[in-house]
Amino acid sequence: MEIVRLRATDLAVARRTFVMMGEAFDEPARQPLSHAYLSKLLCREEVWLYAALVEHQPVGGLSAHELPMTRAETAEVLLYDIAVRADWRRRGIGSALVRRLLADAAATGTVDMWVPADGDDADAFEFYRRIGGTAQTATIFTFPTSAAGAPPISLASGT
Repeated sequence: MEIVRLRATDLAVARRTFVMMGEAFDEPARQPLSHAYLSKLLCREEVWLYAALVEHQPVGGLSAHELPMTRAETAEVLLYDIAVRADWRRRGIGSALVRRLLADAAATGTVDMWVPADGDDADAFEFYRRIGGTAQTATIFTFPTSAAGAPPISLASGT
């Protein structure tokens, strides 16, 4: 198995990895990512994309985002998605992907990595604890943007 950070030259591998991740999450893409979008994504240095490859085929994938901080001249890494193909689970692939992410983050001087997990996702909780994560209590609020049809927020009412 090989863990690779995907770059602009890895368009075909990235496409196969993202399709595999969608299938692993049981969330297939509504439509394939366009060549232009995928190219732009792979060129962004603050977007960290990885594939676990066996015989050049993706069996795992990870996406993370480098977030610059405002309280210090540093960044944190948000592990956004990690997926392993069902027939390759429990073989250390997820752990290897996270270790690679942590090593790359350390090489850039980044000291913290965090990952949100749904409160009812027992498998995710077990996995993150097993690889050394410490659970923190937090609630994440989500908001649709006005592009998604959300009503505008009125500041005049004090809310």
